[in-house]
Amino acid sequence: MDIRIEKTEKAIKNAFMELRSKKALEKITIKELCELACINKSTFYSHYEDIYALSEALEIETVNSIVSSIPKDREYSSDNPHEFTRELCLAFVSHISLINILFSVKEQNNLSNRLEFAIKQAIFSKYPEYKDNIEYNILLSYSIQGGYHAYINNQNADAETLVRVIENIVRTLKPLY
Repeated sequence: MDIRIEKTEKAIKNAFMELRSKKALEKITIKELCELACINKSTFYSHYEDIYALSEALEIETVNSIVSSIPKDREYSSDNPHEFTRELCLAFVSHISLINILFSVKEQNNLSNRLEFAIKQAIFSKYPEYKDNIEYNILLSYSIQGGYHAYINNQNADAETLVRVIENIVRTLKPLY
């Protein structure tokens, strides 16, 4: 990619994140974003359709970053779902400041659904035999969504406690896998 395009993309994303940390998505205007990024409106529109397309691109980027930060060299299977859960929680924790900016109260379910989809894709690409197993899919959905909401609703607890408790819940569910 051309270095000018990369710099413009970075300026747009940085300006968006700065504004998003202070206000709701629907309150951000293209005009103020362009002023902060030191670009004109036509430059913005050559990159994104609107502010919602930019937000969606950053959301997808964040989810992909979370999933890709889970170590791939380990063998995760239905025999050790708690280990995968631990790595997922740690990946989530390492992205929490970005998550809290992009996925405020209104967008929290959006993140959990995107995470579930991306994690299932990653698991099924490595273990295709699980894709059509409805019981495994239900347990996986429960573990991902439950772990996510347990974390979001208990951010006042220290990260290690949250990760340990969620890991233990999944370990308890293991016989059902």
